[in-house]
Amino acid sequence: MPDLSPTHVLVTGAGGPAAVAVLRSLARRDDVTLLAADMDRFASGLYLVDAGSRHLVEAGLAETFVDSLVELCERERVDVLFSTVDVELPRVAAERKRFDAIGTTLAAPSLETLEVCLDKYALAQRCAGVVPVPRTELLGSSDPESWDFPVIVKPRRGAGSRGVHLVPDAAALRALGTDEDTLVQANLPGEEYSVDTLADVDGHVVAAVPRSRLRVDSGVSVAGCTVADRELERTARQVAEAIGLVGVANVQLRRDAEGRAALLEVNPRFPGAMPLTVAAGVDMPSLALDLALGRPLPPYLPFRELAVVRYLEDVFLAPSDVLAEAGR
Repeated sequence: MPDLSPTHVLVTGAGGPAAVAVLRSLARRDDVTLLAADMDRFASGLYLVDAGSRHLVEAGLAETFVDSLVELCERERVDVLFSTVDVELPRVAAERKRFDAIGTTLAAPSLETLEVCLDKYALAQRCAGVVPVPRTELLGSSDPESWDFPVIVKPRRGAGSRGVHLVPDAAALRALGTDEDTLVQANLPGEEYSVDTLADVDGHVVAAVPRSRLRVDSGVSVAGCTVADRELERTARQVAEAIGLVGVANVQLRRDAEGRAALLEVNPRFPGAMPLTVAAGVDMPSLALDLALGRPLPPYLPFRELAVVRYLEDVFLAPSDVLAEAGR
């Protein structure tokens, strides 16, 4: 007889908007038992699941983070793990066999794909010649006099918009030194888009949903709309195929001086603005769960154009329901 017991799904980084989006999506399924984890006992997503399913974990960079997460997954009989935190993703993916051994499937791209995406220089090199890519060089290997200013300077590795700034001229660029962990990139003049992308186990992209970023707060889109644009969809699909994507990623594009969609970055995880994509008809968290469980995905998923403005939502609970600090 088929196993009718619910699938136990653990979502980490429960305080972030991406985790909240995943939790809200999967909560609509009647075949799932949800668990949430975060290092912060005030993480809002913890309180979207039952009291016994809330867990405090170490910081993603902690030496014993993976060991403790494996222990948690084994103890709670977790079937599928969704990590929504950039620093956690490569560490967890590197130990995929350990999770497989306890029966926990990672709903995440491969380690190779993650490493390419999280290294913006490697990403630019991988996709050059496949899609338009702005000129991208390492700061220490770049001639300041050879650029058209202003230029973008950003960390080679890092999440969101942290450390990204405009440099106005060659003197200012030269003053930054020769740090090989810093990138110089041509500043593209056009509008920016995010494309939520889902690829099946064969790397076939079944959905690419472009979103305009009408207003951004702390790197997260708080107002936007889905955009039916075949060029944006095609470019995101080509990027996904070039990096060997299986699962969900967010491809960031900006139009160049010729009006072409050019690659900026790829976030190999669920984005904070995922609720718009779900509302537009493509429930990527639920589909990613099906993918992790070995279920086939449709060959193509359409979406509708839809706008959103976001707002804070309060979660009320008794003071005694707030998790105690770790170790107390």
